[in-house]
Amino acid sequence: MALELLNTLYVTLDNAYLHLQNETIRVEQDGKLLKSIPLHHLGAIVVFGNVLMSPALLARCAEDGRSVVWLDMQGRYRARLEGKTTGNVLLRRQQYAACDSPKQIPLARAFVAGKLQNLRFVLKRAERDTGHVPTRNALRNAADTVATLITTLPQTEQLDAVRGIEGAASQVYFSVFQHMVRPAQQQHFAFDGRNRRPPRDPLNALLSFLYALLLTDCISALESVGLDPQVGFLHAVRPGKPALALDLMEEFRPIADRLALTLVNRQQIQPQHFEHRPPEAVLLNDEGRKAVLVAYQQRKQEETTHPHLKQAIPFGVVPMVQARLLARALREDVPHYAPFTLT
Repeated sequence: MALELLNTLYVTLDNAYLHLQNETIRVEQDGKLLKSIPLHHLGAIVVFGNVLMSPALLARCAEDGRSVVWLDMQGRYRARLEGKTTGNVLLRRQQYAACDSPKQIPLARAFVAGKLQNLRFVLKRAERDTGHVPTRNALRNAADTVATLITTLPQTEQLDAVRGIEGAASQVYFSVFQHMVRPAQQQHFAFDGRNRRPPRDPLNALLSFLYALLLTDCISALESVGLDPQVGFLHAVRPGKPALALDLMEEFRPIADRLALTLVNRQQIQPQHFEHRPPEAVLLNDEGRKAVLVAYQQRKQEETTHPHLKQAIPFGVVPMVQARLLARALREDVPHYAPFTLT
């Protein structure tokens, strides 16, 4: 599948080949032309799995500042091509300095606070929507536990403790995640906790794929304001790990979770959209990835009221806004970073 959505080309066809011809990208497989897209229509290219690109096309993308992102077939981030480094070097210096300063803990707490507030929102929304009393009670208890964890964050002064609170909240949340799947769908989308690398059931495969798409958006958002996606505050800094993008992504994970639940509960994603690979991996197939990509882009166009800007903006713009708010906090233009929370 080669799909163009919102000036981004997604290619999930195994052994596809992309090359440039007269200012046009040609997508071919086994010598057959599948799609032709004018280069100037595209701001980014995202490829999944074993997809080849010509050296001339890669060089042109780097020259134009057009990003190329490689994901594996499960949607996990592999690499990213960018052109020459741009952005505000002074801002990056402030970012690096903040990682080894007292600013680190408040920033880490902010990312976790945003995530926990949004986890609680998802739980309370599901509690309100269910008519099954035991399910409602389980969701209410989980939401109350997350609320208690939120109250402990401001007093937490150690990074490991902040990470521990985030882990405890996630464990509670995913322990009741199955309750948010409609009974009619639970037979095919059983969920017994989060698993990955590889995901071992369809719902975990769907979550992993959405998280990979979200991570790519967060990397782009950070780079757009001149921040280094590799140097974060909550996640450990390691070679090849986009730590700051993972930090920023935390507050948006519950939004991806809601989309996954919507796709399953409305039967937009069904068992036939997955394939099983030995010994126990479960992946979205090509048809499934296409359905998720379309739904993801549609969700990005929906509007939400930003809690700090007090105005309606598309969901797809929110990571860009948060990256800019983070840059302002690092420059000390504002007293602290305010995470995005669902309302």
